[in-house]
Amino acid sequence: MLKKYGLLTLFLLLAAGWLAPGSARAQGSAPTTPLLRSFSLTFDTVRYSLGEQMLTVAGEPRLYFYYHNDDQVAELRLVPAQPGRRPPRLLPSPDFVLQDSLVAGPTGEYRGMLHFRNLTGAPFVRLAFAPPADSAGQPARAQQIVSLLPLTRTTLDARLASPELFIGEEKVLEVSTNNVANVRVSNEWTKNQDIDYKLTREKNGLFLHLVPNTLGAHTVLVRALAERPHLDGAGRLTYQLPPLRLDFVVKASRLRFLTAERKDVTYDDAGRSQGSEFVLDDGHNFELHRTYRVEAQQEPGGALVAELYTRSYLSNDRVLCQLRVYNTHRQADGYLFIKDGDVAKYITNFDITPRPRIMNISVLHRGGDWGGNTTVSPGETVDVRLEGESLLKGRYHFDGANIIPSDSSTRSEKVVIYRVQVPLSSVRKRIVVFDGSTPTDYGLNVKEAQRPHPLNFVQVNYGNGPHPATQLNGPILYDKTIPDVVFSFNTNAIDESGNLYGRQYLTMDVRTVDDKGNLIDQRSVDQLVICPGESSPRYAYYQGNDCQVGNFSLNSLLGRKTYDLDAWYRIIITVHHDARQYGSKGFSQQIELVLRRHVNFDISVSFPAGLLTKYAGQSSYTSFGGISLATLAQLSFYAPDRINRLRPYRIGAGFVALNAFNLSNDQSVQRDLGIVIIGSVVPVRTGARLTFPLYLGGGYLLTQRLPFLLFGPGIGVTL
Repeated sequence: MLKKYGLLTLFLLLAAGWLAPGSARAQGSAPTTPLLRSFSLTFDTVRYSLGEQMLTVAGEPRLYFYYHNDDQVAELRLVPAQPGRRPPRLLPSPDFVLQDSLVAGPTGEYRGMLHFRNLTGAPFVRLAFAPPADSAGQPARAQQIVSLLPLTRTTLDARLASPELFIGEEKVLEVSTNNVANVRVSNEWTKNQDIDYKLTREKNGLFLHLVPNTLGAHTVLVRALAERPHLDGAGRLTYQLPPLRLDFVVKASRLRFLTAERKDVTYDDAGRSQGSEFVLDDGHNFELHRTYRVEAQQEPGGALVAELYTRSYLSNDRVLCQLRVYNTHRQADGYLFIKDGDVAKYITNFDITPRPRIMNISVLHRGGDWGGNTTVSPGETVDVRLEGESLLKGRYHFDGANIIPSDSSTRSEKVVIYRVQVPLSSVRKRIVVFDGSTPTDYGLNVKEAQRPHPLNFVQVNYGNGPHPATQLNGPILYDKTIPDVVFSFNTNAIDESGNLYGRQYLTMDVRTVDDKGNLIDQRSVDQLVICPGESSPRYAYYQGNDCQVGNFSLNSLLGRKTYDLDAWYRIIITVHHDARQYGSKGFSQQIELVLRRHVNFDISVSFPAGLLTKYAGQSSYTSFGGISLATLAQLSFYAPDRINRLRPYRIGAGFVALNAFNLSNDQSVQRDLGIVIIGSVVPVRTGARLTFPLYLGGGYLLTQRLPFLLFGPGIGVTL
């Protein structure tokens, strides 16, 4: 039996010895054979070697080194445990990167560059080495681990602009440090100190908050801990940073300015009765669930502006309050004082203004003055002035129109000015002024453009083709018969893109006068409506039954037609805008057509007297004769550039009774009837009844049957 148990025990021991190495390998325990004979890290000019710069932390030896940059680069040097062998492999880690492959030196030492990452934030930094080669498919196992201990020296400093502190008033200083990430921040206030403080990290910066509690001169020693330690003078690890010493003089309390989250509060019925939520800086002396007075003066007895009821503290060092307002206030009028009873505790400032309200609207049209005419046209740009109260709080816009930025500087609580453009494609009849999404009672009325256009779109054809009316200035002398006067209208010349005139309301007055200026006919057209043509961007909106279609004939209006008028008759046409349809007189054009003639034919009776006659066959003229009678078919000639003005000469043919009025019985007086051609020169005088022409001509005596010449003056009578 003993022999049997002895064999069994031997078998178990052999089995344990055989399985032990395999079990250790299965559990991954590293072999005790080291891979490195020597190892060091060099930072700048300082070299840290394994076995020399060593500290034991938590029972584990670590290679310590000093760094000054979280992403610092170090030179790695190592010598393999077995000379001549390939260097061990450095296993990858998120805490560093081996920038280059290890390069062997002539002494068998291998070197490489090791780039660390976030030395301050990494909790444990280790370098794990594995043999140079592993079996295919087998994961690399570390056979030697070098634990590192990064050390750094962190400094704190603060610059004081003023050493003064005031009781109950918090002061914040920015703390400068060479490694802000290495400062451990607790965000907790110290307690029961002459000056309480706390360190905070805000926006990658370090800040020191101070609240004094005791009057007098005091020193604050700010003690902070580090994330990475350093060695003290005795060579021991310490996480305590060098204390920051600051000297202050604490003075009595002064009023602290509390910043309000809202700079504008609405004054209305709801604000007086229900109030609104209001967030204010924490004054550190506020009592919750207490009502404070808000007045506009520091002295007691001021008018109540508002009441502030403290509800709860917020996490961002602010206080949530309920604010009820009872009077208006402007920041420009001064500060607001928060009082406990009649004693001022804090100051603040914000606006308390009524809700924005429009009380009047006026419009400035181009070329005009400010007025209450709120009618605008599509495509028109106008300035709109809103008058009321608290207008700067309003978010005004014009529904259906565009606000154009302008250089106007008129913007106040009572008056704001906008430059507004109505789109050409507008289909609205009214553009309402909105405050945000709420319509107001004010707006602009949209009406089609109705401005007087120059009358160059009116064309007149009196026989030689159409002419623009504006080119027919002064009397138009026309040599032929006027069959008709036709008015046509170039409707496409009225409106242009961005410059609209709209319908043109015209009035036409027509007068016909004779050659002596006597009125023959007078007619009027009260309203002639000309609508812009298809080239107008608003063509579809202008059309109507009252628009003039086609041409307008003057003979359809006149009683005596133009083709029945005699020489030197005048047709006077005045075309002008209907002032009742516009705010101004508009344009006016007068057209005067004159029926000109170059020659006038008539039968005249004159009395030549004192004629000198010379008969055929006689060598001299006879003596002056008596009064004769001449009846002539005569041609008169008009001056070419004057209206109904004759030239001073005439020519005619007819009969002359020589000495017809000579009743003497003298045998030497010769009476005879002659056929003559006579030219006369007549003085040109308007309105003369009696003239003395000068005659020159010749003819044939019917009794004596002799040709003769005559020359002499005469007497002309105009009836």
